[in-house]
Amino acid sequence: MNKILIHSLSFYPDGVSTAYIYNDIALKFKERGYEVVVLTSTPHNNVVENELKIHPFKRKLCGLYFVSDYNGIKIIHVPQKKFKSTDLRLLGFVYWHIVSFFLGIFEKKIDIILSPSPPLTIGIVNIILGKLKGSKVIYNVQEVYPDLLIEGKGLKSKGVISILQWLEKFVYNHSDSVTTIDKVLYDTIINRFKDKSKLHIIPNFVDTSIFKPISIDKITVDSNYFPVTDSLKLMYAGNIGYAQDWKLLIEVASQIINENIEFFVIGDGTMKDYLEDEIKIRNLRHVHLVPYQQRESMPSLMAYSDLQFIFMSPETDGHGFPSKVYTIMACAKPMLVCSGANTPIVNFLKDKNCSFLIDESDFSKKTDQLVKVLMSIDRVELMGMGARGFNNINLSYSKEIVTDKYIGLAESLLE
Repeated sequence: MNKILIHSLSFYPDGVSTAYIYNDIALKFKERGYEVVVLTSTPHNNVVENELKIHPFKRKLCGLYFVSDYNGIKIIHVPQKKFKSTDLRLLGFVYWHIVSFFLGIFEKKIDIILSPSPPLTIGIVNIILGKLKGSKVIYNVQEVYPDLLIEGKGLKSKGVISILQWLEKFVYNHSDSVTTIDKVLYDTIINRFKDKSKLHIIPNFVDTSIFKPISIDKITVDSNYFPVTDSLKLMYAGNIGYAQDWKLLIEVASQIINENIEFFVIGDGTMKDYLEDEIKIRNLRHVHLVPYQQRESMPSLMAYSDLQFIFMSPETDGHGFPSKVYTIMACAKPMLVCSGANTPIVNFLKDKNCSFLIDESDFSKKTDQLVKVLMSIDRVELMGMGARGFNNINLSYSKEIVTDKYIGLAESLLE
C-alpha cells in the first residue's frame, strides 16, 4: 500500500476553501487504496464550532501536538493561533514549521508528499523531508509568491524579495512535480523552471453533492439576516480581506442607495471593520454584514440571492483564483465580477457566459460600468447564466473529475 502525507496549513475542521479542497483530495486517495496521513495546524481559520464539538482532539506530548481522525484518516495538528501581534504570529509560524518537520520525520514509509501554497516555506520543509524519506514531492501553487507580497502587500525590501525569489525557484526546481490551478498562473511561473515539464495545470473543484441548485421553497436561511423581500439581492460569502476591492463595493452601493437593490457580505476578515465603519458613515442600510455561515447552508444562501459578486483587488487579482467561483457555478448562480484583463478569474470565465465581467482599470469608469449593469438586470437572463455555469461545472470541475487528476499525477511519479 502506498502512503501519502498531505502537509497543509489548513485542513478539517478549518472552514476555508483550501481546507475543503484538501479534505476531498485526502478522501480520494483513501478511496483509491492509499494510506493517508495529514500534517496540519490546529483550527484557526473560520473555525466551525459545531464541528469542533464532534471532532475530538487527543493531546500528545503535553500539547506539543494533537491527533484526530477524519473519516479514517489520521490527522496530526500542530498548534497555531491567529495572534494580533506580528511577532507572535511569526513565532507561531516558525514553531509550526519546526514541529511539523520533526513529526514528518517520524512517519514511517512515505511515498508521496503533497502540499499547497501558501506558505512558500512549506515547500522547503517538504523537499527536505522528501530527501530524508525517499518520497516524491508535489507542490501545489494556489497563489504566486513572492509576487503577491510585492504587488499586494507593498513589499519593497530588495534583500527580502531576492531571498523569496530564490526560495520560490528552489521549491519549483527541487520538487518532483508542481501543479497550478490556472493557465494565467501557469504562464506567470513557467519560465522560473529549469525543467518546464514539471509544471502541470490541475484546477480547483467543487463538491457537487453539497453545492447544487435548490428550489426557492427548499431554502432554509435565518430570516433575521435574510428577510423575504422583492429586492435584487447581491451576495458575497467568504474572507473579508485584502484580496477583494471593498472600496469599490462602498462606492457602487453609495451610488444606488435609492434603488431596490441589497448587498449581503457574509464572513469575517481583516477588512470587516473598514466595511462596518463605511456602512455607518454613509448610512448604507442596504449593505448587510452577516457572520460566517456554515458550509452546508451555502446552497440555500445562493438560492436566496439573485447575483453573486466578486470585486477583485487590483493589487492582487493576477496572483490567485477565488475557489468560490466553482461553488457559485455549481449552485447555478450568475456572477458579477470585477477584475483586470488577463487575470485568472477573467481568463476562466470569459468564454463560459455565466457572468458579467468588468475588466476596466480606472476606478470611476468601472464604478460606472457596475452601476450600469445593476440598473439593467434582467432576472430571466440571470437564470440562463446560472444554468450555463452549472453545466460547465458538471462537465469539467466536479470533485470526482479533478481529484482523479491528482491520483493520476501521483501514480505517474511512483511509476
